[in-house]
Amino acid sequence: MTVMSKKTSLIILILVSIGVHFAFFGQPNETVFDEVHFGKFVSAYYTHQYSFDIHPPGGKLIIAGFAKLFNYSAEGGSFAQIGQPFPDHKYLALRFLPTLAGVLLPIIIYFLALELGFSTLGAFGAGVLIALENALLTQSRYILLDPFLLVFGFASLLFYFKYRSAVQNWKLKIGNWKFLLPMALFGGLSMSIKWTGLAFLGLAGIIELIDMARAISFRRMINLVLYFAIIPVLLYFSIFVLHFSLLTKSGEGDAFMTPAFQRSLQGSTYTNDPTIKPLNTFQKFIELNKEMYVANQTLTATHPYSSKWYTWPFMIRPIYYWNHPAPTVASGGAQIAESKIYLIGNPFIWWSSTVAILYLLVSSIFDWLGAKIKSQKFVIRNSQFVILAGFLINLLPFIGIGRVMFLYHYLASLIFAILALIYLIDPDRNRSASVVSGQPVSNGASQQKNRRNIIIGTLIIASLVFLYFAPLSYGLPLNASAFQNRLWLTTWQ
Repeated sequence: MTVMSKKTSLIILILVSIGVHFAFFGQPNETVFDEVHFGKFVSAYYTHQYSFDIHPPGGKLIIAGFAKLFNYSAEGGSFAQIGQPFPDHKYLALRFLPTLAGVLLPIIIYFLALELGFSTLGAFGAGVLIALENALLTQSRYILLDPFLLVFGFASLLFYFKYRSAVQNWKLKIGNWKFLLPMALFGGLSMSIKWTGLAFLGLAGIIELIDMARAISFRRMINLVLYFAIIPVLLYFSIFVLHFSLLTKSGEGDAFMTPAFQRSLQGSTYTNDPTIKPLNTFQKFIELNKEMYVANQTLTATHPYSSKWYTWPFMIRPIYYWNHPAPTVASGGAQIAESKIYLIGNPFIWWSSTVAILYLLVSSIFDWLGAKIKSQKFVIRNSQFVILAGFLINLLPFIGIGRVMFLYHYLASLIFAILALIYLIDPDRNRSASVVSGQPVSNGASQQKNRRNIIIGTLIIASLVFLYFAPLSYGLPLNASAFQNRLWLTTWQ
């Protein structure tokens, strides 16, 4: 690659990601959006009072464990309502790891893109677009779970494709565990944040099954069971064991659990009831997961900023996270500046990636139909298959979910859409071997210079649009007209 070395591109990407994510770190020093929920769940590990959440406890445990290193206590904030000020700076310990996860995500995508055959410039472009995506930035700055879900999930995929590369190049001299073990661990961690994290292991599992259908291998069958099921499930279970060991007292979550479950909680209604047999740890694990599933399916709450899954690729309905008047009021009849935080994406990145993923999907369908008509074998390219499958497997499950949903549920699919955008304009990508046929697919050298210019132009435009919407990501003051100028659609109000 003559445009940029891998070392230089990685250093620039790291600096950009750190700068973007830690700028205005801790702003605002008030509770923002779902921090009212997750802040309470984290604090429960300090009071040991039982709490109930519809998501697994992995993310909350990670935040609580890190904050313990900085002497955080449950008195660090009650998280009673959005806009409630924090009494001190200890809340920064709660926001640090989600922000760090936001920093790491573009770097992981950079290495994943390289594994998928992208050029150095293409991988760099993908990483920068992830760093400059305003919604991904906003979601990583507060006490929220999605940064962990994305980092662990895409890290799992990264190690899986490193494993595939090693197998193809005969580099596995110390055994499959070198890459498959971290793949399994990160996959299990992603699943322990939210159940949607299972999609990442599911994608890798689908690819393995396709390979096994072509050439059945006993060793690969063992790997499939061990690294795609047993290890992730054991990790998932162990996280609940830690969860139960910390939440030992009666609390607000009691009402969701059976008397047998509550029997083991100190101070509950059933603590001293000899007629009720307390559940063991495994039984509590099964019951809690059942209750989480029921709560997810029967949740009837509504929200003015909720949205349907089919609107997410077009960013129809962003989310209003927080607002607060600026500390100073302009004089002389000037407009009063106000600080607001919106979960709103970078429109250029968001919409261009939607066009790219739709183009890739439609063109793949036509290629398949053309191959059928001509009675030819349809060739699925590695990177193209991964991008499309990753996008769909992270989006389509939401069709069957009836509860209220939000734009941030699209973030995993958005990352695959961004990869689709770079895939289409990357001038030097190596399309590698097809998933189905295993045969190399050539990539012509025509128009490479123009495509490099397109990538550079894309990054420049994305940077300018990012800066324009940055006040809504960081919660910086804007007067009324400046704010309205950023509401490009009426549904963004």
